[in-house]
Amino acid sequence: MSDIETRYELPTTGITLLGYVVRRMHKTNLLIPVPELIAANKTAEALAKIALYAVTSSTSFGRAYYQPQFNSVGEEISEADPQTGAVVKAKLEANSPTYRISYFAIMPNGDVFSGKEEITGTTVGLRGLGMPAPSKFSFKSGEYSAELTGILTSELALSLIGRTRIRAYGFLNFGDNAGNTGKLNLERSGKVGMKVNNKDFDLSRIPA
Repeated sequence: MSDIETRYELPTTGITLLGYVVRRMHKTNLLIPVPELIAANKTAEALAKIALYAVTSSTSFGRAYYQPQFNSVGEEISEADPQTGAVVKAKLEANSPTYRISYFAIMPNGDVFSGKEEITGTTVGLRGLGMPAPSKFSFKSGEYSAELTGILTSELALSLIGRTRIRAYGFLNFGDNAGNTGKLNLERSGKVGMKVNNKDFDLSRIPA
């Protein structure tokens, strides 16, 4: 992700935490090919695409321009993805003892991606400030469904020139009702590695 994309997530006009989460999820174009893949019985590719959306919609890579403003418990923010028209909503379920956020994206064809994350606190390390978030996601398209769970840690890294950057790392385990299973690993560099059905999965196999 480039600084241009984090500028979208953290606009100059300011934004709340939920607004940031919603804009972070504005990558629903990744889900557009899924119904066609399912119809072609390419469910492994569909699952990989869903997993890729889950991790990219939950993380940011680029300049951290500022910290979003906090929302009140029970508050909900909604903003359609300008690229696809998908309805995206996020809600703050709790802020003590941990931050718990739920969200969903409803695609124009009715497919639904939903998730929950819990920001368990802040860790301090040599590489920066980490915010681990155990997360659970689900996706449903007609009779097809998928579940994904894992821990994705957002990390704020200070640079020598004083420009704080945000990145992430972590993993997701996933499976669907077609019998496919897999695991995704995200590195701080932004590199994604994925195994589906115990085999390394070439991300270039799935359409953009």
